[in-house]
Formats: sequence, C-alpha cells, structure tokens
Amino acid sequence: MLTFDNRFLKELPGDPDSSNQLRQVFHACWSRVKPTPVSAPKLLAWSDEMRQALDLSEADLQSPEWVNALSGNGLLPGMEPYAMCYGGHQFGHWAGQLGDGRAISLGEVVNRQGQRWELQLKGAGVTPYSRMADGRAVLRSSLREFLCSEAMHHLGIPTTRALSLVQTGDFVIRDMFYNGNPQAEKGAIVCRVSPSFTRFGNFEIFAMREDKATLQQLVDFTIRRDFPELADYPEQERLAEWFAIVCSRTAHLVAQWMRVGFVHGVMNTDNMSILGLTIDYGPYGWVDNFDPSWTPNTTDAAGRRYCFGRQPDIARWNLERLAQALYTLQPEREIYDEGLMLFDQTYNRQWAGILAAKFGLGQWRDEHEALVNEVFDLMFHAEVDMTEFFRQLAEIEQDNPNLETLRSAFYSEALWQTFKPRFELWLQQYAGWLKQGGQTDAARKLAMNRVNPRYVLRNYLAQQAIDLANQGDTSLVEELLQVLRKPYEVQAGKEHLAGLRPDWARHKAGCSMLSCSS
Repeated sequence: MLTFDNRFLKELPGDPDSSNQLRQVFHACWSRVKPTPVSAPKLLAWSDEMRQALDLSEADLQSPEWVNALSGNGLLPGMEPYAMCYGGHQFGHWAGQLGDGRAISLGEVVNRQGQRWELQLKGAGVTPYSRMADGRAVLRSSLREFLCSEAMHHLGIPTTRALSLVQTGDFVIRDMFYNGNPQAEKGAIVCRVSPSFTRFGNFEIFAMREDKATLQQLVDFTIRRDFPELADYPEQERLAEWFAIVCSRTAHLVAQWMRVGFVHGVMNTDNMSILGLTIDYGPYGWVDNFDPSWTPNTTDAAGRRYCFGRQPDIARWNLERLAQALYTLQPEREIYDEGLMLFDQTYNRQWAGILAAKFGLGQWRDEHEALVNEVFDLMFHAEVDMTEFFRQLAEIEQDNPNLETLRSAFYSEALWQTFKPRFELWLQQYAGWLKQGGQTDAARKLAMNRVNPRYVLRNYLAQQAIDLANQGDTSLVEELLQVLRKPYEVQAGKEHLAGLRPDWARHKAGCSMLSCSS
C-alpha cells in the first residue's frame, strides 16, 4: 500500500471551482480534476528502477488496479488528482496562463526511505488549462518521453523519471508538423515521476497577476517542502539563498546537457524545473554531426532560439524571468544579481571541467581553449559525429597518434579527405598536450569513457522504436531500455545501437526534426 501525503494540495490554495471547464484560474495553485477514462488500456513498458523506488512489485504494477490507475481509468486509495496552474514565457514572450493542459498529478508518495515522489499522468485527458486541446498524448511522443527520462537518469543527468508507458486503445488526431495534414495516431499515457513538477512559470503567473499573497505562499511552501536545508536560515536571507541554489542547479543541469549533446528543444520558462531537473520531453534531440546551431524543433527552425549552443544563455534568460517574479516579493536587486553571477560562475567552472574530462586533459588550463575551439570548428565543418568522436578520441595513443582512429566519426568520405590535413595538425598538437598531462593512455581512456557515453538515445533509434511499437512490437523499446541503463559501457552484441545516424534518417520525420505536437 502506497503512502500518499499530497502536501501540494493540503498546504497551497486550490481552485474552488471543481468543474472541468476551460477557464482562467485565479488565486489558486491547483485545480481538482479527474482523468478521462480510455477504452482499452495496455501496459507496454515500465522502469524497474522506478518501480522499486516506489516499493512496488511487478505483480502490483501489472495488476488490473494499477493498470487502471496508470491509464486514468481508476484511482487507488490516497490518490487525489489535480492539475497545476502556471504561466510562462514561450519563445521569449509572455504567454499568460498555461497550466497542466494534459498532465494530471495523482498525488505525492512517500516511500519507505522517506523519499517523496509525485506521480503524474501525461495524456490523461482535459483539464481547466487545456486551452481548447484534447488533453491526450500519442504513442510517438509518450514513448520518446518514457525512454529519454530513464536514459538521462542513467547518463547521470538530473531528470524527471518515468514509471510506465500505457497504450490507451484510442486514437488521437494530430497534425504532426502543423502543415494541414492531421492524422489519427495511437494514444498513450506516460506516468512520469518526480520529487516536484514545480516550474519557473508557477511563480511567474502570480507575479504577473500581482497576486503577491499566493506567490508568497508558493515560495514558502516550495522552500519548506523541496529545500529543507534552508529551514534554519533567517527569513530575510532565505529567498536569496534559495534563488542562488536554483541558479546553481540550473547551471549544473545545462552543463550536463552540453556534455552529452542533448538539446531540449523548447526551453520555455514553463519547461524549467525549480529543482534543476530535465522536465517536459517534447521535441528534444541528440546532436549527431556536431553543430552548435542545430535545433530538433521545427517550430524553432527559423529563429533557432533553443538550439544546442544557445542553451546556457537561454537558461540564464529564464532565471532572469524567475528573478523578476521574485523581485515583487523582495525588491533587493543584489539578491538576484548575485544569484545570476553564481549561475555564470557555476556554468563556466562546470563546463571547463567537462571539457578537460571529455578531452582527457586532466586539469583545465586557459591554454587549452584554442585547441578545443579549433577541433569544434573542424567537427562542425567536417560533419563529425559528436558521440563517436569522443569515444574514439579516448583510443588515441599519445606517443603514436593515428588519425585513422577517428575516421569512424565522419559521415562523409569527401569531407574526411578535405579536412584530413587540418585534423592531422590538430591531432599532433593534442598528443603534445596529452604528454604534458602525465597520464598513461590506459588511465586516460578509462577516465574519458566515464564522461563520454557509448550509447545515447539517438533520434533515429527512438523513431525505429516508435515505428515498431505502432505495429505492436515493443522489443526495441525493451532493448533500448536495457542498453541505456549502462550508457558508458561497451555492451557485446549491441553495436547496432551505437552506430552513426544512417543516411536515410538525415531528413526523415522524427529523426531530424520534430514538432511540439504530441
């Protein structure tokens, strides 16, 4: 039996209107809402690690009662479903009230270890915040979120988690690329799990509405529940210290995204976790051929606001919006300036350490910058695969550097031939730096392979899993789930899951760019 305490509901003001009608919700952090039942729920996959964290057995999870709860067809004792009210800046512009338009929280579980986990169904039907949408999600996007949540966790990147993937038995109409060609797609629901789903936008909405009372309640509650280490701080210092922690965690998060080539795709303020977690897996993607300007989001294709290389700057911009909201409570500019400065310092320190580790350079030195910038420029122009390049770089022998070692990271033979002389020069310089580092090749390789993954959820692999799942075959989902549990280890017989993006996937829908449609 799970223990629910549902503090978000109990300690924060709620919406007195219990009708499930689209509306503006004022002076409330949440609205009660029941999931909309589906016709034929089927449990397709689950995370064993997350199941265990919730103190559930496999029999529990596969029982009719749990399948019903995970599909929105029933509630278990202690579950009190609700949707959160929040706003957000989308693509740089204030969008007003947004809220959980297709996410319904079932409640907060406290496990035997005292850990708090909020269970949330994504795709379980309309809420007062659905903005004329149907509140549903398709198998395509649900499968991507399920797999990537768990993949990111095992990469060591802060993230929300996924407990289960359920197919609903119903079809959902989606215009995948917003080009006037809607199609019926299989519906699905992910049960995602996190200590908290609170976003920057939860605070922004009340500041924008000049509702200081509710904003203060939310801030106090968030610090009390999610940042208990601040309990003993004097009240006047608490907000400053809290904002600094949020800035530091956000810097750490984005630096880790950059380390592995992950692109979130839609870094709106309503998609930024107050805990510094990766949240809301939509049109995300993984960098194949290295390109700082690459974005997986078709909606962002023109402006590239959320492209790979801009993610640190956008994270800081989003923190500035959070600072503006909090300023209405405590108008002391130095609090926020110091927090933002901490973001800069933390990110720069983390990124320097990441570069030193990825390149096997030991301690980062300013003299390394030219070396790193040169190879990033080469990787971009020669269309070199980011993941494969760094794994192969670990194989370089400092006394006998052989460029052929890196050849498998090139997508184009013509570009390999064109840029080969420049790479040769770079490799000789790189080998010289390695010798100065004093590490043996074996020790350096071991260290590099701990930060440079062998396996990531490449876009084409996710799409192949989606194509098979749409035919009723979840074997690739299970295989990916298993392999991505150990992303830094070479796994025998799994070479096909570490391969470069094939030519057919370069411009294929779902493999190159995606939309927010799900």
